[in-house]
Amino acid sequence: MRTPLPRAVHPAAWWGWAIGLAVAVSSTANPFLLLTALAVAALVVTSRRGSSPWARSFRLYLWLGLFIVVVRTVLHVLVGLKFGDTVVLPLPEVTLPSWAAGIDVLGDLRLEGLVRAVSEGLRLAVMIACIGAANALANPKRLLRSLPGALSEIGSAVVVTITVAPQLAESVQRVMRARALRGDTARGIRALPRVALPVLEDTLDRSLMLASAMDSRGYGRRRVVPPTTRVLTAFCTLGGLLASAVGIYGILDATTPGWLGGPALLVGVALSLTGIWLGGHANARSTYRPDPWRWPEWLTLASGAVAALAVQVVMRSDAASLGMPVEPLAVPALPLVAVAGLLVGALPAFLTPPPPPPATRGPSVQRRVAVVGGPS
Repeated sequence: MRTPLPRAVHPAAWWGWAIGLAVAVSSTANPFLLLTALAVAALVVTSRRGSSPWARSFRLYLWLGLFIVVVRTVLHVLVGLKFGDTVVLPLPEVTLPSWAAGIDVLGDLRLEGLVRAVSEGLRLAVMIACIGAANALANPKRLLRSLPGALSEIGSAVVVTITVAPQLAESVQRVMRARALRGDTARGIRALPRVALPVLEDTLDRSLMLASAMDSRGYGRRRVVPPTTRVLTAFCTLGGLLASAVGIYGILDATTPGWLGGPALLVGVALSLTGIWLGGHANARSTYRPDPWRWPEWLTLASGAVAALAVQVVMRSDAASLGMPVEPLAVPALPLVAVAGLLVGALPAFLTPPPPPPATRGPSVQRRVAVVGGPS
């Protein structure tokens, strides 16, 4: 089997894979499955992330997940429902007024409740790690280029919002380096005005440059659309949203008629897609060298869907194995079907093309720099 040439996988495929993995994680509190999903996400990110600045953001999501687990545990110790037979730490209980009945402040910390709190926090942490994996693997600018024309303006706002935090951190680092070169060693609150004003000025300069670039590329210019097309677009969009809401309600409520579930949801999705397609005609834009969608993208998308489907199959056949048994406390089961589905989610780490290497200077450019800079 030939090794695929280096290229970037379509960002929508990475997001579909991450959403499938997150859906699988959201249906289980089994620590074995949660740690397996976390290992799969970390493996794919380590193997297929590029050299862009956002590719190094996965570690931040891991720290955020650890913070969530700690906060969930602390909240359980302070105001959580204490249940179980094994007392881990005896603590005094604070008596609250009658209007706050049912809330326990402190009290004896029991092992069963503590294990449930940690497992619930771990589930949320792994879901955030899955979304962080998509952010580390998918280029947001390329994802914006792949969106339909009707969603380009919303996508531009989302991309600008996502890239604000990295650019702000980069501005702070530049200002701190400049202060260090000038011999300014002030720290803490005293240094805040000296750092905040240059960062604000740099942010405004970046905003003006972004506005000029978007205006020069024709952003916001729209074609002339007949009134009937505008009315039909609004009808399809609004009708699709209402039908989708009715369909989701019918799926969640088992007492509703059958036609309010899946059929209504399919009609809503079809109307919404039609509205997006009609709305895209009003957006005058073109795409230079669109990202290809080939078998690696289908493989990535299918691996995330298989992970979610495997967990759903186990939920319908043996839902107890997806939970953490705490009453009584026991070792959780290991559903092999769910484990196999999550391991399928690791296939993009081996079967997709590796990311393109970072751009480097050629030998002639390096020799020219060495001559101009003097002997090395």
